[in-house]
Amino acid sequence: MPMESVRIVEVGPRDGLQNERRNVPTASKLELIERLANAGLRDIEVTSFVSPKWVPQMADQVEVMRGLPRHAGVNYSVLTPNLKGFEAAVEEGATEVAVFAAASEGFSQKNINCSIDESIERFIPVFKAASKTGVKVRGYLSCVVACPFDGQIAPQNVADVARRLYELGCYEVSLGDTIGTGTPDSVLRMLEEVARGIPVEQLAGHFHDTYGMAIANVHASYGFGVRVFDSSVAGLGGCPYAKGATGNVATEDLVYLLHGLGAHTGVDLEALVDCGAWISAELNRDNGARVGRAILSKRSPATTY
Repeated sequence: MPMESVRIVEVGPRDGLQNERRNVPTASKLELIERLANAGLRDIEVTSFVSPKWVPQMADQVEVMRGLPRHAGVNYSVLTPNLKGFEAAVEEGATEVAVFAAASEGFSQKNINCSIDESIERFIPVFKAASKTGVKVRGYLSCVVACPFDGQIAPQNVADVARRLYELGCYEVSLGDTIGTGTPDSVLRMLEEVARGIPVEQLAGHFHDTYGMAIANVHASYGFGVRVFDSSVAGLGGCPYAKGATGNVATEDLVYLLHGLGAHTGVDLEALVDCGAWISAELNRDNGARVGRAILSKRSPATTY
């Protein structure tokens, strides 16, 4: 049987770093991106073209774009909330952008200060401009299982917003369990509803690990047919609107699972573990990757990164 291929979208440099309280130097961000690319990751979300007023950690988006290590075959994407952000990103050479909406009204209001309908309206000019310039647009959908303000989210609500993003022109919709409360059962119920309106090939999983269920949810989604997953090296990240919410599933843990399932990722796990150890040390924080910690514990204490 041919080996299944899985595409990993590494979101550490953007989603993982955006909520760090201490300023992360541009040089460190660029080295992180370089290390990730050298480890075999081919889809890396590198920054966000949002106002520094709202996300100070991403204030150096122009410097990051201009300093990117240009590896052949590596796709560098950026987050853009509106047409102004899109135009600024394209001016700096972006060939793929991501827009973001929520499946819950409460989270939409807290996160981007508008209703779901208003957020969708903001994206229409982005899709029109992207169509003219040939820029690909990916969609993020937050709170696909539960919301810190609205509680459990009905799968039909998720499906409705996801379908709107897809019909506007998103080539892929990433379904985010933003506060990490999902379980395989709740995730599968959601996927079954969403897949009624969007081909499963155009769906991605984005699972946070707050309750330790991220890997279990990836496994369930893989069994459902999802072949694209977002992850963050060393488990970087979190949600500023959900107390206690942790980062995305660690890329090291994701790769270990997928390789164990016989899937092809193109990622060198040992190099990825080194990358996770390096960025954890740079940020002076614990390494959130269980697989990373396990592999590092078996190595000689003299190993350097």
